[in-house]
Amino acid sequence: MSTARRLGRVVWSAIALPAVSIGLALIVGAVVILLSQLVVDEPFNPFLPITAYVALVKGSVGSVDAIINTLVATTPLILGGLSVGLAFKAGLFNIGAQGQFLLGALGAVTVGVALNEAPPAVAIPAALLAGMIAGAFWGFIPGALKAISGAHEVVTTIMLNFIAIGVIAWAVSGPLDQPGSPSPITAQVGNAALPILVGRNGHAGILLAAAAVAIIWWLLFRTTRGFEIRTVGANPDAARYAGMRPRFITVVSMSIAGSLAGLAGAVVVLGVTHHMTASFGTTVGFDSIAVALLGASNPIGIVFSALLFGGMRAGAQLMGIEALIPRELVDVLQATILLFLIATPVVSRIIGRRGAKTGLDEAQTITRSYAGETVR
Repeated sequence: MSTARRLGRVVWSAIALPAVSIGLALIVGAVVILLSQLVVDEPFNPFLPITAYVALVKGSVGSVDAIINTLVATTPLILGGLSVGLAFKAGLFNIGAQGQFLLGALGAVTVGVALNEAPPAVAIPAALLAGMIAGAFWGFIPGALKAISGAHEVVTTIMLNFIAIGVIAWAVSGPLDQPGSPSPITAQVGNAALPILVGRNGHAGILLAAAAVAIIWWLLFRTTRGFEIRTVGANPDAARYAGMRPRFITVVSMSIAGSLAGLAGAVVVLGVTHHMTASFGTTVGFDSIAVALLGASNPIGIVFSALLFGGMRAGAQLMGIEALIPRELVDVLQATILLFLIATPVVSRIIGRRGAKTGLDEAQTITRSYAGETVR
């Protein structure tokens, strides 16, 4: 077999499952668009899916502003995807990225408001660090509970997500509420806001996400700690017999994962909204799960999957304007991609590689998590 052909097979084996899952999701989305026309009082247009997808692409990469919007939407998804992906590497299913994201945003806005008149060189790093520490603390809790008592990280992180929502509602309605505002809202972060580097909204958080990708890749594949994380994720018993400490690695992994999700929340607050409301929230935390799965928990793969999802979010508005398709179609597409990623036996038959290794290791982590394995 020639080198080119061998390389082609390696590349195909890496991208086959994501590519086919995306293609199938687009087909499902097209069917949804066609069927939706049957319940509205409008002439049936068989080419409406094409119009919608063209508008979606145009809204994501059709102009300089569109590309910048895509990068801004992609930034928290990269950080959230790294959070979930790192936990997957450690054999953990971190559903708590949403709560860690929210606590990170709360920590960043608290410090940002307190230092809103301080020099940016002081206010910005302090607010970002506060977001990372708050997220790390929210990740440390389920990691410690699993390491000490075997508490299921899926259960504890879901509960912590709801607690985070309540904490934000209390904090913004209480101590952080801006006096005189008609509804609970914090003050602006002022000088703690991330500087705009390009366009109208291309903030410095884009560079932070790029740096995080390089750091996490180096951590996982070029350090002893990263080797331990991957070994514990693959086989905790073998790791323990080799002298590693699975419980300690669990706590460390969840704390680092939490700090990444917290940084995502901090970047959104400091780079986009500049304040928080009592009902503050996005879909970033849950989208991060799909981003990590589509990127196979590899930092480089997470970048590409986050770009795809971020592009969908950025292009949804133009799709609604030109094709009159609600932006919720993006949620349908993302959920369908995730469905096909998990349904690997079906997709493997479509790929035509029966028996080949086209599945996701992360799916095994999810299955193992629900089977009730604990850290020893």
